[in-house]
Amino acid sequence: MTLKHTTTAPRHHAAALLATLTLALGAHAADPRQPYHCDNGSSIDISFGQDAEGRPRATLHFADDAMVLPGVPAASGALYRSGDIRLHTQGDEAIFEDGKGNSRHCRQGSAPNRTEAPAAASSFIDITGQVSYLARIALPTDAVLTVRIQDTARAGAPARVLAEQRIELAGQQVPIPFATTIDRDLIGKRARVTATARIEHRGRLLFINDRVIPAMGADGRPLPVELILKPVSRGR
Repeated sequence: MTLKHTTTAPRHHAAALLATLTLALGAHAADPRQPYHCDNGSSIDISFGQDAEGRPRATLHFADDAMVLPGVPAASGALYRSGDIRLHTQGDEAIFEDGKGNSRHCRQGSAPNRTEAPAAASSFIDITGQVSYLARIALPTDAVLTVRIQDTARAGAPARVLAEQRIELAGQQVPIPFATTIDRDLIGKRARVTATARIEHRGRLLFINDRVIPAMGADGRPLPVELILKPVSRGR
């Protein structure tokens, strides 16, 4: 009697795997694209959907590439993140940070004509400034600058971080410009919005600011931030 070997199980497994991949790709392709125009004159299409396990995601469609960012918890709006690359959306606005210290402030829809009415007040506030120090010391090429915008209104309580930007300097020296964005909905009527910064090298703190620097005026408008850091002693 001759025994015949069957390949039904492997074929079934391969077919099931192919079907799963096809469904995942089909769901990805089905996510409708929404156009956004940005403050630097560029435009980007973003589609919002879910992955195969039902978790939220956003796909950024560039001219010849696409980037998928998984959804993560956010205090307000929706936040999508992969490493240092972030997309924060709220209403018809979006902030895209490319992980290299650059950010785009975008609004849903095609770029408006000059004759159109001005856009409504933004839900986001841009904070810009620069970081420097007076010591005549060059930074290591792999030093990292971290800038935080925080609310320090509550006396005796930890500062509430509104935004944090981490910049890998890659040899860049002071003065170092920065630009970050905070959500207006996170700012209370009695908020005291301030800025702080630190420069580290391989986990060791090199420079830090020792003064409270305001980042927003009493009228709710952002202030230009000038952070002058102090060197940290070896024993600190």
